[in-house]
Amino acid sequence: MKLKEIERTAVQAWSPANNHPIYLATGTSAQQLDASFSTNANLEIFEVDFRDPSLDMKQKGALPASNRFHKLMWGNFGNGSAEPSGVLVGGGDNGVLTMYSVQRILTSKGDPVIGQTEKHSGPVRALDFNPFQSNLLASGANDSEIFIWDLNNFSVPMTPGTKSQPHEDISVVSWNRQVQHILSSAHPSGKAVVWDLRKNEPIIKVSDHSNRMHCSGMAWHPEVATQLVLSSEDDRLPVIQIWDLRFATSPLSQLEGHTRGVLAVSWCQADPELLLSSAKDNRILCWNPSMGEVVYELPIRSQWCFDVQWCPRNPSVFSAATFDGWINVYSVMGGNLEAQQRTQADKISSSFNNLDPFGTGQSLPPLQVPEQVTQTTLIPPLKKPPKWIRRPVGVSFAFGGKLITFGHTKAPGQQMQQTYPHQVFISQVTTETEFLLRSKELQMALQSGNLLDYCQGKIQTAKLPVDENLWNFLKVNLEQDSRTKLLKLLGYSKEDLQKKITSCLSNGIPDKQPLPEAGDKNAGPDQLLMNSSDDVAAVSSSSAFFDNLIPQNMSTLEIPVTEDTDGLISQALLLGNFEGAVELCMRAERFADAIILAIAGGDKLLKETQKRYFAKQKTNLSVLLSSIVQQNWQDIVCMCDLQSWKEALAILLTYSKHEDYTQLCDMLGARLESEGDAALSNDACLCYISSGNVERLVECWVKNHETSSPLALQVQAL
Repeated sequence: MKLKEIERTAVQAWSPANNHPIYLATGTSAQQLDASFSTNANLEIFEVDFRDPSLDMKQKGALPASNRFHKLMWGNFGNGSAEPSGVLVGGGDNGVLTMYSVQRILTSKGDPVIGQTEKHSGPVRALDFNPFQSNLLASGANDSEIFIWDLNNFSVPMTPGTKSQPHEDISVVSWNRQVQHILSSAHPSGKAVVWDLRKNEPIIKVSDHSNRMHCSGMAWHPEVATQLVLSSEDDRLPVIQIWDLRFATSPLSQLEGHTRGVLAVSWCQADPELLLSSAKDNRILCWNPSMGEVVYELPIRSQWCFDVQWCPRNPSVFSAATFDGWINVYSVMGGNLEAQQRTQADKISSSFNNLDPFGTGQSLPPLQVPEQVTQTTLIPPLKKPPKWIRRPVGVSFAFGGKLITFGHTKAPGQQMQQTYPHQVFISQVTTETEFLLRSKELQMALQSGNLLDYCQGKIQTAKLPVDENLWNFLKVNLEQDSRTKLLKLLGYSKEDLQKKITSCLSNGIPDKQPLPEAGDKNAGPDQLLMNSSDDVAAVSSSSAFFDNLIPQNMSTLEIPVTEDTDGLISQALLLGNFEGAVELCMRAERFADAIILAIAGGDKLLKETQKRYFAKQKTNLSVLLSSIVQQNWQDIVCMCDLQSWKEALAILLTYSKHEDYTQLCDMLGARLESEGDAALSNDACLCYISSGNVERLVECWVKNHETSSPLALQVQAL
């Protein structure tokens, strides 16, 4: 996506990575003329402000130059002292090499030219600063001339060795990015020479055997010291070759994507998997050299791009200089063109103000700029995330004190950059030794399946009655016939109940007992079942109808057909109208007769009769009877006094179906949690244990217990 642009027929140079704000320097290009055919030369510096959505760049400094430029470089020499913004070095015609002070250009104070030499015999087309020693500059010109300059003494250069034969132009010089005394040079014939400055001689020469490799660009691998790329300007071989000096007989690999000769290459220093190339097919491609694939491509332009350079400070940005006189700044991260289009429309609108340009005496109406409809406003980014936004390392804690970490794996030795998987490390972090021992004990019990012994051990070591009760419930829940045993834990035994019934039958039904007061914890199951003498009377009332119909010692059967209640009931029975007979009994409040007749009338009539009976009886016992007869266990759970929760749970254990039991126990536990006090909230845990709802049990237990110590969380492991 295009970010900035300036109309200049010029070579370019970015400010170093440690400079802020970001600047782009341009020098009028040699051997190129614009439409005005001007031969003047200028050196300009522009600020690249990415916060400004417009495409324009602000000029911060300008200087007329005596020579046009073949190459322009911005170095760190003197940065932080005499030259806080570094220096610009330009290579011109007739062997002229000029050094400029960036600070003086920006401030317009003093003579910006701080050094100039004409040692070369021809145009200086190749320049490069040493990345380790900012005072060392390499330059290349005609007749295989290569000079190494010390900017502290700009008058006397040194040579890396004897000139290579035959003599030819130097198109590129480049310092190795890992070894400071290694320099390479490339020639248009396709030959590349690697120099060792410690020995002042070439150590290896690289050339393509096809003799069609006209070298236009060269770049060292940012991380692998023995690898470099060469680009071919020949339309017959428009390729980029990747060479490894350890196997210099042939290229390691070859990037083939351009259809015409490659003019320039630039390797991203922040990510070795990004390599830019521009060619005479009007395309700018971004490659992943290790995979040999194109990860980004700019839209096709109408003119060749003769130079591409990555921005040292912002690695997602690069600049491209074209022969049609434009320098454009792009981003490989994609973006939205809407803001740029709106800014361009505003610029057009502002140039047509509402003044009176024609002297008519009338102002023009505001200009209405139609909306521009574009096909695409969203520009996609790279196909792969660049290195500078990838997460290099990561860490996360896992269950059981596990610590998971990952990180990049470096390529062994100096091999070609490849995609290596992350290494994931799993380590154990122990902070609570006793808690870890208890966890291991529980894990062993789970693996062996011997949970009963585990629970029994917890019962024996429990210090509080609440903990002992909890482990007893957990143990019984794992045993066979758990319902019967849970009833015994609640204090209800079938054997004990049978003894009570036998005693009552032998001694007679006791008198009516008073209802227990709210909150009376001593209220037993008998009090729940016998709370009203009215209930006893309703259940044990004799049937007057059948007493009159079949008197004692009667020898003959007399069926009454009178108009009183007995006669009407008899007539209804004679006609088989059980519904009518039951209705008469209900009206006369002869409930026992109604129930007996409803039994003979079928299940539907019996259920309806039971429902009407219970509707008339509004006592505690009648509610209990209604729920048991109609199997409405939800009323028991929702309406029982919370102090009688044990009795409610006993009813569920005795009568409820297996598929309904879990939900009903959870409902009872929820009532104890939400409506009861702290003691009842603890009892809710027993309901959740009975239902087997581990999640609700843990939530209830955590809410009612101190959990600051890891030892207190032992029950959650179950």
